[in-house]
Amino acid sequence: MMSAQLCTSHARIAHSETGLPDWLPKGARLYLSHIAQGQTLRALGRDHGCHASTVLRQVRLFENRRDDPLVDNALRKLDHALREKSTMPPQKEFRAMTVCSNAPTLHPQTNSLTQEARVALPHLLRSGAGLIVAADMPKAAITCDQGDGVSECLAALDRSVAEVMALHGWITLRKQGRVSSYAISAAGRLALREQPDCPHGGRVQMFAPDDDLPARRQRYGLQESPVAVLARRRDKAGKCFLDSAQLQAAERLREDYIMAQLDGAATMTATELQAALEARAVPGSNLGRPGTKAARERVLDVLRDLGPGLGDMALRCCCRLEGVEAAEQAMGYCARSGKIVLRIALERMVRQYDKMGAEQMMIG
Repeated sequence: MMSAQLCTSHARIAHSETGLPDWLPKGARLYLSHIAQGQTLRALGRDHGCHASTVLRQVRLFENRRDDPLVDNALRKLDHALREKSTMPPQKEFRAMTVCSNAPTLHPQTNSLTQEARVALPHLLRSGAGLIVAADMPKAAITCDQGDGVSECLAALDRSVAEVMALHGWITLRKQGRVSSYAISAAGRLALREQPDCPHGGRVQMFAPDDDLPARRQRYGLQESPVAVLARRRDKAGKCFLDSAQLQAAERLREDYIMAQLDGAATMTATELQAALEARAVPGSNLGRPGTKAARERVLDVLRDLGPGLGDMALRCCCRLEGVEAAEQAMGYCARSGKIVLRIALERMVRQYDKMGAEQMMIG
């Protein structure tokens, strides 16, 4: 199965024929081509050089993103423009040297809008900054909370510029209402780092660098777990894919893994790590703080209960913070089956930690 990244090799040929603007993300182009122009998933996959299931995931992704008012308004205008263009009578009598006046424009001055969005994006890096936009208002504003209820206006921009930022995923919805607020997302910070003229590469320098200080070890909890991301997913009925007990079990296994000082066993499988723990031959230092021995015992008990397969998925996703898709590819599983295997492993981990009781709970 071909991934979504392979779609970019044929994207310029495909979207030039559909009339979609160049700045539009490839997922939005696939969504509009399917919804507005009625192209089938197989036809889009064939034109873009990817599988139909890849196109379907992109279509579902942007359909779910329409809960965002900025994304919904932008897609609605693009959808309306495409439908109007498809119903226009063909003109075969002459070929004009300029753009016809009756041809609908999907977005006026799209290149300038994208440039304005990149110029306004660094303002959101400030602490307490956010983009606010009101319903049925043509303007949006980037404000910064100064404390005591006082806000400073950093920039004012057109609503269409904010829509471009939302379609690219550079901003994320923080609060929805009559006045919605947005904050910069991880994709927005990445877009700033890719700009050569962006100061600090899109990062806010909070303290002066000190080359004399030794490199600090990455703190536990600094990176979000893939299980926490998966737990936010909901089905059609609004039920979470993972419950709170399963999420707590994943975090608890990760805490045990860190406290057990198993960083040197990052390449071991579950079977190899279980054998090393039983033989007390774990790579790295075996002299740890009080509680290291108990943490290793808890990890060993969990691995014994899970066994191969389930234990490997738990180690990769819960402890080593590998993505579910990366884990299922490394283990040779079918596409989109890793999350099911992970949920089965979490269900058994909940039962195993319940057997341990409250006496085995860690501080914090």
